[in-house]
Amino acid sequence: MDLFRNKMRTFLTSLGILIGVSSVVLLLSFGLGLKEYIRQQFDSLGTNLVFVIPGQIFGNSGSGFSGMRSVVQFDEKDFISLKKLRDAIYVIPIFTKSIKVEGNAKVDYATLNSTTDEIFPARNLELEYGRLFDKPEVDKKTRVIVIGPKVIEKMFDNPVLALNKSLRIEGQTFKIIGILKAKGGGGFGGPDFDKFIYMPLKTGYTLNPDKKIANFLIKAPDNKPFDLFKEEVKMQMIKRYDEDEITVADSAQFISTISSIFGILNMVLVAIGAVSLLVGGIGIMNIMYVSVTERIREIGIRRALGARESDILYLFLSESVLLSLFGGAMGLTLSFLVVLIVQKFFPAYIDLMSSIIALGTSSLIGIFFGVFPARKAARLSPIDAIRYE
Repeated sequence: MDLFRNKMRTFLTSLGILIGVSSVVLLLSFGLGLKEYIRQQFDSLGTNLVFVIPGQIFGNSGSGFSGMRSVVQFDEKDFISLKKLRDAIYVIPIFTKSIKVEGNAKVDYATLNSTTDEIFPARNLELEYGRLFDKPEVDKKTRVIVIGPKVIEKMFDNPVLALNKSLRIEGQTFKIIGILKAKGGGGFGGPDFDKFIYMPLKTGYTLNPDKKIANFLIKAPDNKPFDLFKEEVKMQMIKRYDEDEITVADSAQFISTISSIFGILNMVLVAIGAVSLLVGGIGIMNIMYVSVTERIREIGIRRALGARESDILYLFLSESVLLSLFGGAMGLTLSFLVVLIVQKFFPAYIDLMSSIIALGTSSLIGIFFGVFPARKAARLSPIDAIRYE
């Protein structure tokens, strides 16, 4: 077969398909990995959680973020109202603020979470050093903080030495009593949980004089339908607010919305990557035309020995398909190797459907772009072909 006599040309011809297939498969695998990464991030924050947020953050269809924030600001009245939910395991108010942190002659920037001691079990936050603040410290406005590992790494050479030391936040001094284990995050524009600083809710009023609450985190019971509990939370909130002034959501809604947004973006990138498949197909067609021209005498001899037009057609068409499949298989192999390396840092993976699509697309490209030169070869006159110089 001509493919094996011109190995370098075969490889270079298949290169366009190789690049196209690997681009498409890798983009699909990164899209799948991104969905898994988002799910892991939300799972790490705890399960059975209901988020109560000011404004209507989801679109009417529920498939995207609306970007509409409300003028509504939660306060202690809402906290008291939500505490009336008898089935709620935790009702956690959170005041959030970006802050400047100073300590040990260094400066850093972090995210303050002024909240209650229930935040730690609800969000599966684990302690590395020291201790967590408790309910009496929340009630007494004790000036203590529990801090994420990235802030400590920048401010102190040895995390253990940071315990019981003081940090200045917005010009006020607070004592470090605990350091959390690494939680991760910060990827794709999301929050970096390891740069969070946790402070007792009432202590945080010194930085939040209006005593406003940014959002609530509510832990649902295991023995009650989750959707029913969410509806109870919503009914409690709309006693004071209009329905379109608040969002009562769970992690599944956030995951679905974020995944749909990235899914659309990923498909656009896949379409761009597919352009190289088109270029590769055109390259195969050009090379097959060259091959037909080079083998006109061979075609004439085959026809003289009894080969039919369909035999010549299938011969060149099979070579075109083999070229495409070779490029597709090499592209798939390259994708597997790249994903294998990336998996150490990011949960990308290649599913069976991506592999089938890659090889199927390669075959279709071979058939589509190979049929034109194959038909040209099949229609050559045997006598003219033998006489061809």
